[in-house]
Formats: sequence, structure tokens, C-alpha cells
Amino acid sequence: MIDLYTAATPNGHKVSIALEELALPYTLQVLDLSRGDQKTPAFLAINPNGRIPAIVDREADDFAVFESGAILIYLAEKTGRLMPTDAKGRSRVLQWLMFQMGGVGPMMGQANVFFRYFPEKITSVIDRYQGETKRLFRVLDGHLQHHEYLAGDYSIADIANWAWVRTHRWSGVEIDDLPHLKRWRDAIRARPAVQRGIEAPPSQVDLTRDGDEAAARFSANARTIVETGQSLKG
Repeated sequence: MIDLYTAATPNGHKVSIALEELALPYTLQVLDLSRGDQKTPAFLAINPNGRIPAIVDREADDFAVFESGAILIYLAEKTGRLMPTDAKGRSRVLQWLMFQMGGVGPMMGQANVFFRYFPEKITSVIDRYQGETKRLFRVLDGHLQHHEYLAGDYSIADIANWAWVRTHRWSGVEIDDLPHLKRWRDAIRARPAVQRGIEAPPSQVDLTRDGDEAAARFSANARTIVETGQSLKG
């Protein structure tokens, strides 16, 4: 059994999707980020960085793993699935996983902060992060023009990138001009395990479309978290 400490963020959903795809039994421990659950001594003992997600593998002497990318690698290696074992195949998956960890996630996260949550709208900053997000999307689109998935077969690289790309409208970035990225997004969204994973836990607001009254309330709450120095990315 695996304990998943998480919240309804792209990084949190990466891990719940992977657990569903791998059919691994897990318990869901949902943390309230606005309340600061991720900064309690009990959670800091699991993840000293005080961010979600994190897991505790009860079948491996309560082994704790934090950082979403590291968790995905651990789960793939634990099960021998969603990542090849040969050196080149494994490297391809890790390259696209790192692409998300070092690029897509940070750029979209900052776009969210300045486009949605930051009280002052600084156009040059918003343009910077939205522009870099769109550039990264073009990289994905160009690669997916010639590949069904990012690194051969469906893998943790697809899960990691998809969990963020699906929320592109929340970052204020459209992908209508990126047909291969849209095809890939829709194909992964149709997977039953993915549908279950993004409901573990469900989001308070639909991050796949633009704002409404519920989104405004969500953004106001998120603004409070930003102003108190907490993390919204997970």
C-alpha cells in the first residue's frame, strides 16, 4: 500500500494518474494548502521541502519519496512499467520528464501566478511566462508530429507533461494552432486511468477552461497563498 499526500494540482495529479495506470493500491491523503498542511512537522518529516506530492511506500519499510518526477521514476522502477529498462529507452523517457520538470512546469506555474493570482498585473512578466510556455508547447507539438507519444510507448514522460498541458487555458495560453499537441492531449485524456487520476482529488475549479465565478473565488484564495509565501504548484 502507498500513502499519497497530495492536492488537486498538476504535480499532484501526475502521481495519482501513475498510480491508477499501474493499478497500485494507495490511500489518498489530501492536504489543504491554504491551511498550511504541507508545512506541518508531520508532513515535513516526509518531505523537508514542504510541497506536495509525496508518497510513503508501506511495503518498503515506509520509504518516503518526494518531488513528483522522482516519485514517477520510483513507481516506474518499482513495477517495471511506464519506463523502458534499456539505457537508451530509459534516457528518452527521462529527457522528456526533465523537459517538464525544468521547463513546462516552472513556466506554467509562473504564468499562473502572474496571470491569475498576483494582485498587480505586470504585462511584461505575464508575456514573458506565457511566451515561454507557448515556445515549449511548440517543441512538444513538433516532436509529436512524428511520434504518437513523447518517448516511444506511453510513459511517465507523457503523464508528467500532460498533467500540466491540460491546464493551458488556466495559464492563458491557447493550443488551437498546435494540432499534434491537441491530438496527444485528447488521446491521453480518453484513458480511463487518467480520468480516475485527475479526480484524486478533484479540482475545486475546472483548470481546463477559462474563468467563471468559481474560478474567481479559487484565484482569490490562491492569491492569499501566494501572498503568504506558500506554494501553489505542489
